[in-house]
Amino acid sequence: MRRRACRAETTRAQDPWPRLPHTEQILAERATLWRMEPDAVHLVGQLRRGALEPCVLAVIAQQPTYGLDLARTLSERGLLESEGTLYPLLSRLRKRNLVTTAWQESPSGPPRRYYHITPAGKTGLATFTQEWGRFRQAVDLVIGDHA
Repeated sequence: MRRRACRAETTRAQDPWPRLPHTEQILAERATLWRMEPDAVHLVGQLRRGALEPCVLAVIAQQPTYGLDLARTLSERGLLESEGTLYPLLSRLRKRNLVTTAWQESPSGPPRRYYHITPAGKTGLATFTQEWGRFRQAVDLVIGDHA
């Protein structure tokens, strides 16, 4: 199926990237880092998505923890908006052998699934930590004057 570009209000000389009619709506709904939107909520959401996985590994590396406790910890620190994003992420980490799980009895209720970091998870976290430091420093150098 071929898509045809619609007639833009500007000429090709003014706008070298003509857009399809629905493109503007899609871009307006989804703030991305390549096109900064004034809506801080969307921007923070994008930043969270990129950093959530290593943050989850870092919390689990401190001590094995179960899902709800992990969600509380991340929410208190402003890194998690809803549990709905956490459990699929934990499942992906488990499939990639970055964490393992074990069921443990709970003193108050049903058994809980505790997450433990694996050696591969520790290696991945260490790599991210090194790269994050370099990346953060580079970003700070570039936008430091504008902060």
